[in-house]
Amino acid sequence: MVPDTAAEAVPPGTPDDATATLLLRLAGPMQSWGTQSRFLVRDAGSEPSKSGVIGLVCAALGRPRTAAVDDLAGLRFGVRIDHPGTIRRDYHTAGGTAYHRPAPGRRDGQGIWHDGKVEKDTVISYRYALHDASFLAAFEGPLGQLRTIDDALASPVWATYLGRKAFVPSVPIRLPGTAPHGPGLRLGRIEEALVTIPWTPWGRTGTGATRSDPAPTGKRRLQCVTDAPSGDPDASEWRDDVPVDFSVRTFGARLVRTTWVEVEELDADPLARARRRASPSTPVSTPPGAAR
Repeated sequence: MVPDTAAEAVPPGTPDDATATLLLRLAGPMQSWGTQSRFLVRDAGSEPSKSGVIGLVCAALGRPRTAAVDDLAGLRFGVRIDHPGTIRRDYHTAGGTAYHRPAPGRRDGQGIWHDGKVEKDTVISYRYALHDASFLAAFEGPLGQLRTIDDALASPVWATYLGRKAFVPSVPIRLPGTAPHGPGLRLGRIEEALVTIPWTPWGRTGTGATRSDPAPTGKRRLQCVTDAPSGDPDASEWRDDVPVDFSVRTFGARLVRTTWVEVEELDADPLARARRRASPSTPVSTPPGAAR
Protein backbone atom coordinates (compact mmCIF):
# COMPACT_ATOMS: atom_id res chain seq x y z
CA MET A 1 0.00 0.00 0.00
CA VAL A 2 1.30 3.46 -0.91
CA PRO A 3 1.38 5.91 2.01
CA ASP A 4 -0.71 9.06 1.82
CA THR A 5 0.88 12.08 0.20
CA ALA A 6 3.12 13.88 2.68
CA ALA A 7 1.79 17.23 3.84
CA GLU A 8 5.24 18.83 3.68
CA ALA A 9 5.08 19.12 -0.13
CA VAL A 10 2.03 21.39 0.07
CA PRO A 11 1.99 23.64 3.17
CA PRO A 12 -1.35 23.92 4.97
CA GLY A 13 -3.45 26.86 3.87
CA THR A 14 -2.13 26.88 0.31
CA PRO A 15 -4.95 28.18 -1.93
CA ASP A 16 -6.53 25.74 -4.37
CA ASP A 17 -5.67 27.97 -7.33
CA ALA A 18 -1.92 27.79 -6.64
CA THR A 19 0.16 26.30 -9.47
CA ALA A 20 1.12 22.71 -8.64
CA THR A 21 2.35 19.55 -10.34
CA LEU A 22 1.18 15.97 -9.85
CA LEU A 23 3.70 13.21 -10.66
CA LEU A 24 2.69 9.66 -11.66
CA ARG A 25 4.83 6.56 -12.06
CA LEU A 26 4.05 4.56 -15.22
CA ALA A 27 6.07 1.34 -15.19
CA GLY A 28 5.23 -2.18 -16.27
CA PRO A 29 6.24 -5.18 -18.38
CA MET A 30 4.13 -3.84 -21.27
CA GLN A 31 2.62 -0.47 -22.17
CA SER A 32 0.90 0.91 -25.25
CA TRP A 33 0.26 4.60 -25.85
CA GLY A 34 -0.77 4.65 -29.49
CA THR A 35 -1.95 7.83 -31.20
CA GLN A 36 -2.32 6.62 -34.80
CA SER A 37 -4.02 3.24 -34.40
CA ARG A 38 -6.33 2.43 -37.27
CA PHE A 39 -8.13 -0.86 -37.89
CA LEU A 40 -5.63 -3.72 -38.18
CA VAL A 41 -2.45 -1.91 -37.10
CA ARG A 42 -2.27 -0.72 -33.47
CA ASP A 43 0.78 1.46 -32.89
CA ALA A 44 2.63 2.26 -29.67
CA GLY A 45 4.37 5.56 -28.99
CA SER A 46 7.82 5.81 -27.45
CA GLU A 47 6.39 7.56 -24.38
CA PRO A 48 2.93 7.98 -22.79
CA SER A 49 0.51 10.17 -24.74
CA LYS A 50 -1.51 12.93 -23.14
CA SER A 51 -4.79 11.35 -24.20
CA GLY A 52 -3.74 7.96 -22.81
CA VAL A 53 -2.78 9.29 -19.37
CA ILE A 54 -5.93 11.43 -19.23
CA GLY A 55 -7.89 8.26 -19.97
CA LEU A 56 -6.15 6.61 -17.03
CA VAL A 57 -7.11 9.55 -14.81
CA CYS A 58 -10.73 9.33 -16.03
CA ALA A 59 -10.81 5.67 -14.96
CA ALA A 60 -9.57 6.61 -11.50
CA LEU A 61 -12.18 9.39 -11.26
CA GLY A 62 -14.97 7.17 -12.55
CA ARG A 63 -15.72 9.30 -15.62
CA PRO A 64 -17.40 7.48 -18.52
CA ARG A 65 -16.35 7.97 -22.14
CA THR A 66 -19.26 10.35 -22.69
CA ALA A 67 -18.15 12.75 -19.94
CA ALA A 68 -16.46 16.05 -20.74
CA VAL A 69 -12.65 16.11 -20.46
CA ASP A 70 -11.90 19.74 -21.26
CA ASP A 71 -10.78 20.41 -17.68
CA LEU A 72 -8.23 17.59 -17.86
CA ALA A 73 -7.13 18.43 -21.40
CA GLY A 74 -6.40 21.98 -20.22
CA LEU A 75 -3.75 20.75 -17.78
CA ARG A 76 -0.14 21.03 -18.89
CA PHE A 77 1.45 17.60 -19.46
CA GLY A 78 4.97 16.23 -19.44
CA VAL A 79 6.91 12.96 -19.32
CA ARG A 80 10.38 12.02 -18.05
CA ILE A 81 11.79 8.91 -19.72
CA ASP A 82 13.52 6.87 -17.01
CA HIS A 83 13.68 3.58 -18.94
CA PRO A 84 12.85 3.90 -22.65
CA GLY A 85 12.01 0.22 -23.14
CA THR A 86 11.72 -1.58 -26.48
CA ILE A 87 8.85 -1.50 -28.99
CA ARG A 88 7.85 -4.97 -30.17
CA ARG A 89 5.14 -6.29 -32.47
CA ASP A 90 2.53 -8.90 -31.55
CA TYR A 91 0.81 -10.97 -34.24
CA HIS A 92 -2.95 -11.42 -33.68
CA THR A 93 -5.56 -13.48 -35.50
CA ALA A 94 -9.31 -13.62 -35.00
CA GLY A 95 -11.90 -15.79 -36.68
CA GLY A 96 -11.50 -18.71 -39.06
CA THR A 97 -13.29 -20.95 -36.58
CA ALA A 98 -16.85 -21.43 -35.37
CA TYR A 99 -18.65 -18.44 -33.90
CA HIS A 100 -21.49 -18.60 -31.42
CA ARG A 101 -24.37 -16.17 -31.18
CA PRO A 102 -25.99 -15.64 -27.80
CA ALA A 103 -29.58 -16.80 -27.31
CA PRO A 104 -32.40 -16.12 -28.13
CA GLY A 105 -32.63 -17.00 -31.81
CA ARG A 106 -29.13 -18.42 -31.69
CA ARG A 107 -27.59 -19.49 -34.98
CA ASP A 108 -24.03 -20.77 -34.90
CA GLY A 109 -21.77 -20.65 -37.92
CA GLN A 110 -18.27 -20.18 -39.27
CA GLY A 111 -16.38 -16.87 -38.97
CA ILE A 112 -16.74 -13.74 -36.83
CA TRP A 113 -20.12 -12.26 -35.98
CA HIS A 114 -19.57 -8.48 -36.19
CA ASP A 115 -22.01 -5.59 -36.64
CA GLY A 116 -24.87 -7.85 -37.69
CA LYS A 117 -22.90 -9.77 -40.32
CA VAL A 118 -20.49 -12.67 -40.52
CA GLU A 119 -16.83 -12.19 -41.45
CA LYS A 120 -15.82 -15.66 -42.66
CA ASP A 121 -12.14 -15.00 -43.25
CA THR A 122 -9.51 -14.87 -40.52
CA VAL A 123 -8.71 -11.29 -39.51
CA ILE A 124 -5.00 -10.58 -38.99
CA SER A 125 -3.85 -7.59 -36.94
CA TYR A 126 -0.49 -6.26 -35.78
CA ARG A 127 -0.34 -4.77 -32.30
CA TYR A 128 2.72 -2.94 -31.04
CA ALA A 129 3.64 -2.51 -27.39
CA LEU A 130 6.41 -0.96 -25.33
CA HIS A 131 8.26 -3.53 -23.21
CA ASP A 132 10.14 -2.94 -19.92
CA ALA A 133 9.68 0.84 -19.84
CA SER A 134 9.30 3.27 -16.96
CA PHE A 135 8.19 6.90 -17.06
CA LEU A 136 7.52 9.75 -14.68
CA ALA A 137 4.44 11.56 -16.03
CA ALA A 138 3.30 14.95 -14.76
CA PHE A 139 0.27 17.23 -14.88
CA GLU A 140 0.56 20.92 -14.06
CA GLY A 141 -2.44 22.99 -13.03
CA PRO A 142 -4.47 24.30 -10.07
CA LEU A 143 -3.66 22.62 -6.77
CA GLY A 144 -7.31 21.85 -5.97
CA GLN A 145 -7.88 19.99 -9.23
CA LEU A 146 -4.66 18.00 -8.92
CA ARG A 147 -5.47 17.06 -5.33
CA THR A 148 -8.77 15.56 -6.52
CA ILE A 149 -6.89 13.47 -9.10
CA ASP A 150 -4.31 12.41 -6.50
CA ASP A 151 -7.06 11.25 -4.13
CA ALA A 152 -8.70 9.30 -6.98
CA LEU A 153 -5.44 7.52 -7.80
CA ALA A 154 -5.22 6.45 -4.15
CA SER A 155 -8.66 4.81 -4.43
CA PRO A 156 -9.63 4.52 -8.12
CA VAL A 157 -13.24 3.92 -9.14
CA TRP A 158 -12.25 1.70 -12.07
CA ALA A 159 -9.10 -0.26 -12.81
CA THR A 160 -6.15 1.77 -14.07
CA TYR A 161 -3.82 0.33 -16.70
CA LEU A 162 -1.02 1.34 -19.06
CA GLY A 163 -2.80 1.97 -22.36
CA ARG A 164 -4.58 -1.40 -22.67
CA LYS A 165 -6.57 -3.34 -20.10
CA ALA A 166 -4.12 -6.26 -20.20
CA PHE A 167 -1.15 -4.00 -19.39
CA VAL A 168 -1.18 -3.60 -15.63
CA PRO A 169 1.42 -1.46 -13.82
CA SER A 170 4.19 -3.25 -11.94
CA VAL A 171 4.36 -0.55 -9.25
CA PRO A 172 1.71 1.86 -7.91
CA ILE A 173 0.91 4.74 -10.25
CA ARG A 174 0.55 7.06 -7.27
CA LEU A 175 3.95 7.95 -5.82
CA PRO A 176 4.84 7.17 -2.19
CA GLY A 177 4.28 9.86 0.38
CA THR A 178 7.86 10.00 1.64
CA ALA A 179 11.13 11.26 0.19
CA PRO A 180 13.13 10.61 -1.86
CA HIS A 181 10.62 8.79 -4.11
CA GLY A 182 7.68 11.08 -3.36
CA PRO A 183 5.37 12.71 -2.70
CA GLY A 184 3.73 13.10 -6.09
CA LEU A 185 1.76 16.28 -5.40
CA ARG A 186 3.97 19.34 -4.99
CA LEU A 187 3.92 23.07 -5.64
CA GLY A 188 5.67 24.45 -8.70
CA ARG A 189 5.87 23.87 -12.42
CA ILE A 190 6.54 20.69 -14.38
CA GLU A 191 10.17 21.58 -15.10
CA GLU A 192 10.89 21.89 -11.39
CA ALA A 193 8.97 18.78 -10.34
CA LEU A 194 10.49 16.40 -12.89
CA VAL A 195 13.98 16.83 -11.41
CA THR A 196 12.95 16.33 -7.77
CA ILE A 197 12.40 12.56 -7.97
CA PRO A 198 15.66 10.57 -8.27
CA TRP A 199 16.25 7.96 -10.94
CA THR A 200 16.01 4.38 -9.64
CA PRO A 201 15.60 0.90 -11.13
CA TRP A 202 11.88 1.27 -10.35
CA GLY A 203 10.04 -1.72 -11.75
CA ARG A 204 13.04 -3.08 -13.65
CA THR A 205 16.77 -2.73 -14.16
CA GLY A 206 18.37 -0.84 -17.03
CA THR A 207 20.46 2.11 -18.08
CA GLY A 208 17.82 4.73 -18.78
CA ALA A 209 17.62 7.19 -21.67
CA THR A 210 21.13 8.57 -21.32
CA ARG A 211 23.08 10.58 -23.86
CA SER A 212 26.63 9.82 -25.02
CA ASP A 213 28.11 12.57 -22.82
CA PRO A 214 28.01 11.15 -19.27
CA ALA A 215 26.41 12.95 -16.38
CA PRO A 216 28.47 13.73 -13.27
CA THR A 217 28.95 10.93 -10.75
CA GLY A 218 25.73 10.20 -8.89
CA LYS A 219 23.61 11.87 -11.57
CA ARG A 220 21.53 10.55 -14.44
CA ARG A 221 20.80 12.51 -17.62
CA LEU A 222 17.24 11.85 -18.81
CA GLN A 223 15.03 13.00 -21.66
CA CYS A 224 11.83 14.97 -20.98
CA VAL A 225 8.96 15.72 -23.37
CA THR A 226 6.63 18.49 -22.14
CA ASP A 227 3.87 20.74 -23.40
CA ALA A 228 5.57 23.85 -24.73
CA PRO A 229 4.62 27.21 -23.23
CA SER A 230 3.11 29.69 -25.63
CA GLY A 231 5.75 31.27 -27.85
CA ASP A 232 8.49 28.78 -26.89
CA PRO A 233 11.20 29.04 -29.61
CA ASP A 234 12.54 25.56 -28.77
CA ALA A 235 9.25 23.78 -29.51
CA SER A 236 9.24 22.09 -32.89
CA GLU A 237 6.96 19.05 -32.78
CA TRP A 238 3.18 18.65 -32.86
CA ARG A 239 1.33 15.79 -31.18
CA ASP A 240 -2.29 14.95 -32.04
CA ASP A 241 -3.18 13.52 -28.63
CA VAL A 242 -5.25 16.15 -26.82
CA PRO A 243 -8.64 14.53 -26.15
CA VAL A 244 -11.73 16.44 -27.22
CA ASP A 245 -14.36 13.70 -26.97
CA PHE A 246 -13.49 10.09 -26.08
CA SER A 247 -16.91 8.81 -27.13
CA VAL A 248 -16.27 9.67 -30.81
CA ARG A 249 -12.45 9.57 -30.65
CA THR A 250 -11.74 13.19 -31.59
CA PHE A 251 -8.43 14.81 -30.66
CA GLY A 252 -6.68 18.14 -30.92
CA ALA A 253 -3.01 19.03 -31.35
CA ARG A 254 -0.39 20.32 -28.92
CA LEU A 255 3.12 21.68 -29.37
CA VAL A 256 5.85 19.91 -27.39
CA ARG A 257 9.52 20.43 -26.67
CA THR A 258 12.23 17.92 -25.80
CA THR A 259 14.86 18.70 -23.16
CA TRP A 260 17.48 16.83 -21.11
CA VAL A 261 17.73 17.08 -17.34
CA GLU A 262 20.13 15.78 -14.71
CA VAL A 263 18.63 14.05 -11.68
CA GLU A 264 20.03 12.24 -8.68
CA GLU A 265 20.72 8.54 -9.20
CA LEU A 266 19.86 5.99 -6.52
CA ASP A 267 20.71 2.31 -6.86
CA ALA A 268 18.11 1.01 -4.43
CA ASP A 269 14.69 -0.13 -5.63
CA PRO A 270 12.13 1.52 -3.29
CA LEU A 271 9.90 -1.57 -3.41
CA ALA A 272 12.65 -4.15 -2.83
CA ARG A 273 11.87 -4.56 0.87
CA ALA A 274 8.16 -5.08 0.19
CA ARG A 275 8.99 -7.67 -2.46
CA ARG A 276 11.21 -9.56 -0.03
CA ARG A 277 8.39 -9.68 2.52
CA ALA A 278 5.95 -10.94 -0.13
CA SER A 279 8.40 -13.57 -1.47
CA PRO A 280 10.67 -14.84 1.32
CA SER A 281 13.93 -16.31 0.08
CA THR A 282 14.12 -18.95 2.85
CA PRO A 283 12.26 -22.08 1.73
CA VAL A 284 9.97 -23.99 4.07
CA SER A 285 11.64 -27.25 5.02
CA THR A 286 9.80 -30.57 4.74
CA PRO A 287 10.37 -33.26 7.40
CA PRO A 288 11.89 -36.50 6.07
CA GLY A 289 9.23 -38.91 4.88
CA ALA A 290 6.49 -36.31 4.83
CA ALA A 291 4.19 -36.12 1.81
CA ARG A 292 4.98 -33.32 -0.63
